[in-house]
Amino acid sequence: MNWRKKTEELVAREIMRFSTYSLILILVFIIAVIFVKGFRALTPDMVLKTPQGGFYYGGEGGVLNAIVGSIYIACGATLIAIILGIPAALYINVSLTKYKRLKNIIRFFLDALWGIPSIVYGAFGFTLMLLMGMNASLISGIIVVALLITPIVVRTFDEILSTIPRGLHEASLALGSTRTEMAYRVLFKQGFSGFITAVLLAFGRGIGDAASVLFTAGYTDLIPTALDEPAATLPLAIFFQLSSPIPEVRERAFAAAAILTIIILIISLAARFLSARYSKTNLR
Repeated sequence: MNWRKKTEELVAREIMRFSTYSLILILVFIIAVIFVKGFRALTPDMVLKTPQGGFYYGGEGGVLNAIVGSIYIACGATLIAIILGIPAALYINVSLTKYKRLKNIIRFFLDALWGIPSIVYGAFGFTLMLLMGMNASLISGIIVVALLITPIVVRTFDEILSTIPRGLHEASLALGSTRTEMAYRVLFKQGFSGFITAVLLAFGRGIGDAASVLFTAGYTDLIPTALDEPAATLPLAIFFQLSSPIPEVRERAFAAAAILTIIILIISLAARFLSARYSKTNLR
């Protein structure tokens, strides 16, 4: 019996080790392929210039328009998702503690919204634009992406808040705190690392999604200067360049993918740094 337990433990440990290192190797392989293929085209012009005449046929220029458009849409949508999502997550864990069935129903719908394909959000946004007489624009892209990522913010932060001991709720109320004070001054601080994770997941999904902005944000070679102007995004720029029969243009697509990867890595590292620093501050 003892030998059997040791064997099971050994097998389970090796499976976990294999899975962990396999995921790391896959991530490294993906990043390596993107950078190796896009290294030749990853020039300062790619980052600092907008597309010039004939860019998609091998002409000069870069994807500055797509970089700026992606940042505009991702930041705007993430801000809206935070404004809507954080109070919702706090409400579920503060005001609905006695209504378990209602909490489960809300979480079920949020999970369903999280799982809906982004193209469905894009189709919904396109239909809404037609009903309101709007054109493809930056604000349309921001709104649709915000709808896409808000369930991510709510459910991610909700899962972290649900792990906070119930005694902390009761202690805060016993000391005279209102539910609002407990929510924002106690629970939000305790779950701040989860908040950072939620923002990171939402931003990464927002900046990397193509289907939801295909018909809502449009595409342009110019940098948008107003909310009612169309905006290019890096995922769509990559798609259009990979569709080209010209090898040089396809190399630029991998360079654009490398730029998108670098942006997400920078945001990820910054978020982890802020989370770790805040946690250390709290411990002191």
